[in-house]
Amino acid sequence: GEFPFLDWNLRYNPLRTSNVCCRVYTSTMWKEFNPDGTLAYGNFLETVNQIMMMYGWRAVGGSLFIIGMLVLVYNVIRTIRNGVDVEDELAEAPALTKVSKRRMSGETFHVWLERKPVQLTILATIVILIGGVIQIVPTILVKSNIPTITSVKPYTPLELEGRDLYIREGCVGCHSQMVRPFRSEVERYGEYSKAGEFVYDHPHLWGSKRTGPDLAREGGKKSNYWHFSHMILPKETSPGSFMPAYTWLRDDKLDVSLIEKKISAMRTLGVPYAEGYEDQALIDLQQQAKVIAKDIYVSNPDNKEFTDADVLELSETELIALIGYLQRLGTDIKTK
Repeated sequence: GEFPFLDWNLRYNPLRTSNVCCRVYTSTMWKEFNPDGTLAYGNFLETVNQIMMMYGWRAVGGSLFIIGMLVLVYNVIRTIRNGVDVEDELAEAPALTKVSKRRMSGETFHVWLERKPVQLTILATIVILIGGVIQIVPTILVKSNIPTITSVKPYTPLELEGRDLYIREGCVGCHSQMVRPFRSEVERYGEYSKAGEFVYDHPHLWGSKRTGPDLAREGGKKSNYWHFSHMILPKETSPGSFMPAYTWLRDDKLDVSLIEKKISAMRTLGVPYAEGYEDQALIDLQQQAKVIAKDIYVSNPDNKEFTDADVLELSETELIALIGYLQRLGTDIKTK
């Protein structure tokens, strides 16, 4: 009764109903605590599995929209085919009268301006630009808007490539990267996110959709081998997960042909890479990738025998770059 628009949507819009129910239900579960102060649903997958039925209804609602559009297309085609030609009919209209370019007697400036589309467009554009400049420029020039955190450093070349893969594969569509300052979120994920942690992120990947857990503090929580296994067989490392496997990341070789240009572009955007670092970037990328690849082989309980060639081959894959990025998330701020 207090939210009539929401009430209307819940009653008459099946797709909106499933969306609202999913968000309300999961949010309630995320914030629920036991009497001893611990999270009632400490495992994020518990909350996801509880709303699988609602995702089914969500699919049904979306299917109704698609079916409706197909019916619309069919209706348009049938209407065109069954249409009857209408012959041109004679019509008369009063002759056009020339309107003076000057303001007529008693006409206000705005009424006159509405008859001048070119002038109206130019003036409206100027007003919008002035408002935009007044709002945006101060936030760019005043550095105090984003407090500086000295421990926050630019991404390494490998992490930069991994971040691009994270975006390319749509990971941000299911995993947010910002811990809100709520008791339940801090308890679940760790220290809440600070604006200064994202000064070198272009673009920002905060997001709000959490089909999977937030990853803002993911770095260092799990081993490189765990992440490697998780991307290949997610259901074995996380029972109950419906995350798809990303096996091609293990097979595809990382394209590093643009790393120099990426470093240069980031510097242009304000990331403090040293002048000339482009020449060193590829070497640093390869060294970090080899460290991660070797650690995966060492941590693998089923395969303790490997050669330098095996490490080199694995280090050149896209999966290693993605793991490098995931292991960096949230590590600039040291928290218990």
